[in-house]
Amino acid sequence: MADRREDAPVLTISVAAGLAGMHPQTLRQYDRLGLVEPRRTRGRGRRYTMRDVGRLREVQRLSHEEGVNLAGIKRILDLERELERVREENERLRLAADPGKRIFAADQAGDVVAVPRGTRVRRVSTSSSGAMVLWRPPSRR
Repeated sequence: MADRREDAPVLTISVAAGLAGMHPQTLRQYDRLGLVEPRRTRGRGRRYTMRDVGRLREVQRLSHEEGVNLAGIKRILDLERELERVREENERLRLAADPGKRIFAADQAGDVVAVPRGTRVRRVSTSSSGAMVLWRPPSRR
């Protein structure tokens, strides 16, 4: 679980810029590019978290030390977010039930979901034959 203080949107743009070693205008540009997404106050002012400051420092490191351009940095950050999402989903599925008692099905969107044992899954037929495909893991020899 994330530290709540790290995710608290309490830093103004000038404070976040100072902590990240950047000019506030750079943070505005990074916000426009989607490299960092600060929360907004009712008056539309930006509020940054310590996690945002860490991300800004990583952007700076990738840019200066690794020579990655901003488009590349955005792609790297997007892939890291996706990896984290997949890891969380994997953990959720792993903990869904006891090993050997897990049942998985595809929901209507095609996502894999854990289904409690004994639950009947409503089948949405996409073919006129109504054929069902059964997947079995390859046997280990």
